Amino acid sequence: MEDIARIKLGVQLYFDGMFESSSEKIEQIFHLDARVAGYLHGELMLMSRDDFADFVGSQQPSPKENGDEIILEIVSCEIAGKTASVKVRDKYLGSIFLDTLSFINIDGDWKIYNKLFHVESD
Repeated sequence: MEDIARIKLGVQLYFDGMFESSSEKIEQIFHLDARVAGYLHGELMLMSRDDFADFVGSQQPSPKENGDEIILEIVSCEIAGKTASVKVRDKYLGSIFLDTLSFINIDGDWKIYNKLFHVESD
């Protein structure tokens, strides 16, 4: 499988984790040392992978169970060797986000190492 296809599967796993409130899926796609950062309602949010996984898992009922609209669009994907930068527009908890996901390839496995998020609209 080509790198681009593996990265797209990683983006889908990332989205499914949020949509299903699955901390396990978030832990699976994010590197152990990953960081998540961005502004939410004007407040700077800084999280570890485990913090983000716990937050996602705490959203009960899940967006999927609530029947929330699915918005997931890969805006861009640039691969440079064993790194990649992917911009993703998605809807989560009623807001449209533009996420910049930095992927790293470790032993053939693509993991999200960094997530920067920007709220486009609430």
